[in-house]
Amino acid sequence: MAKDSRIEWTHHTFNPWWGCVKVSAACKHCYAESWARRFGMDLWGKSSPRRPVSDDYWRQPIKWNNEAERDNERRRVFCASMADVFEGRADLHPWREKLWPLIENTPCLDWLLLTKRPQNVQRMVPWNDVWPANVWLGTTAENQKYADSRIPKLLAAKARVHFISAEPLLGPLSIAKWSGIDWVIAGGESGRGARPTDPEWVRMLRDECNHVGSAFHFKQWGHWSPSVPMGTAARQQIQLGAQTQSTSVLYAVGKAAAGRILDGRTWDEFPRKPSTLATLALSEQC
Repeated sequence: MAKDSRIEWTHHTFNPWWGCVKVSAACKHCYAESWARRFGMDLWGKSSPRRPVSDDYWRQPIKWNNEAERDNERRRVFCASMADVFEGRADLHPWREKLWPLIENTPCLDWLLLTKRPQNVQRMVPWNDVWPANVWLGTTAENQKYADSRIPKLLAAKARVHFISAEPLLGPLSIAKWSGIDWVIAGGESGRGARPTDPEWVRMLRDECNHVGSAFHFKQWGHWSPSVPMGTAARQQIQLGAQTQSTSVLYAVGKAAAGRILDGRTWDEFPRKPSTLATLALSEQC
């Protein structure tokens, strides 16, 4: 959970602490909770503690920043894969106060702050109208209900880059009524009990991104695939029906076999704004 992340859309992950509480449908099969339980840690829920990390761990982003400066290549840092930076707990304030200057002092890293609580952002960050150019602020929107609730609060913050994580994508989702969304990450759910993602939901979101100029990144199909790869046997087959207003057929082949090909190609787009605004603003520092 640090350097050289296996997550396709970031270089590194940084977790200022571990633990969270579930707040919406996307949280039902939380991979971070499952990961923590593998290590025998009960960190999920309002009454559970949050796990701190070591001082050595906090120094890692400084090393990554130095490497990025040396290589003259910006690196992305996902913060936090095992928590939510904007969870409303007073005991997390000291760690947040430690995080903000770390972000400011690593200008060659683009910090991806992804939250399911965008309503808390403005009162927790130390920045008002002028945010550091290396902050990308995102929110999870697993369906239209949570998009309508969270995206306006996301866009109210003056971050240079705004992005949406539609993973797991659990229903049709349109972003057409908002401007200022720079990037959309979409993907299906994996693991035990994974819920299906209709390929038509993904296509609709991709096509809207292309229309409005938002970068589109398709991370994975997850457990359910719209096809059976050669040499793979499907463990189960389902047909999405009246409940989802779809006739799509999906196959349980597992995340690895399902892959991330959508209509014959991978979609690895990233926001253009960092290459213009953010990189130029930081060119003297990196």
